Amino acid sequence: MTVPIKNPDELVAIIPHMLGFKPQESIVFVPMGSTLPTARLDIPTTPRDQAQAWRSIRDGLSRYARPGSAVGIVCFAADRQQADLIGREFAERLDTIGIETHLLLWADETRWADLVTGDMGLQTEAARERVAAMTVLAGRPQPAASRDSLAESLVGDREPVARLLPEIRETARENTAKVEGRWALGRVQRFGRDGVRLDDKDAARLLVAVESIPIRDRLWLDMNRGNAASHVALWTDLTKRAPAEVRAAPASLLAFGSWLGGHGAMAWCALDQVPREKPYALANLVAAAVQTGLHPREWEAAKSQPSERASDRVSGLARTASTHLGSVRPAHGI
Repeated sequence: MTVPIKNPDELVAIIPHMLGFKPQESIVFVPMGSTLPTARLDIPTTPRDQAQAWRSIRDGLSRYARPGSAVGIVCFAADRQQADLIGREFAERLDTIGIETHLLLWADETRWADLVTGDMGLQTEAARERVAAMTVLAGRPQPAASRDSLAESLVGDREPVARLLPEIRETARENTAKVEGRWALGRVQRFGRDGVRLDDKDAARLLVAVESIPIRDRLWLDMNRGNAASHVALWTDLTKRAPAEVRAAPASLLAFGSWLGGHGAMAWCALDQVPREKPYALANLVAAAVQTGLHPREWEAAKSQPSERASDRVSGLARTASTHLGSVRPAHGI
């Protein structure tokens, strides 16, 4: 998304659109150019949290840093003094890895301040309206009020599909995997054309189908940045409707599509919907990709190389990026 920003007021206004939700007690790193990803962290409150937050940011940004790379740091916090200290600390650390800080701002609910020059101003309705209009024209969804409300949007009525699962499983057993795979691909492609919400029976059948890893991978490998929005719409709906026993696949596919489309916050919220009872490899792969700042163009590059399976190549990319991570479900991150 490229929207011309004229002043700090508009920069503060556009950040919720970049993240997908309005940040609170957060530090946001906004790239000044196209080489770096946007990143958000909870403002660390202890030395241990700060060290962990720095490792996360260093690993995510240094991967794409180039000569002349720069960010703007915006601290959303009630405490301006704390924001000043944390912002300057991160600016100094970024300088050690060759990333300059061109802007250091603080914002609360109503005001913004430049922490270098001391300039201050109000967050205006005019700036919010201009940014909202520009992002709508760019096809960007409007942000949620908070990260919690974004997460809550993935929980819906799961009982109708749950009631159908026994019948659908029985029918699926009578068919071959090839038949179910062909139907699943066709049904997803049909949704991509018409955007009509699946009825409960089709929803249940697709959820049972993607329990099969080969079928799920066929749909996963069909994703690209051109069709990511359609996949996000489909898997958002199915994640909302999926009982726990069939939720791992749609939530992971939603996470992947969200990451592919540049919606890191939605990707994390989708991953939180994956049941924790047993590991799910695709969820772990997406978590590593998001946490380490792996750029979606690397996925596209991996798919374009015919020498080996694209899934193996992108898995290798994510593993390489995440070898230094202690966890793929961190306390910090978008």
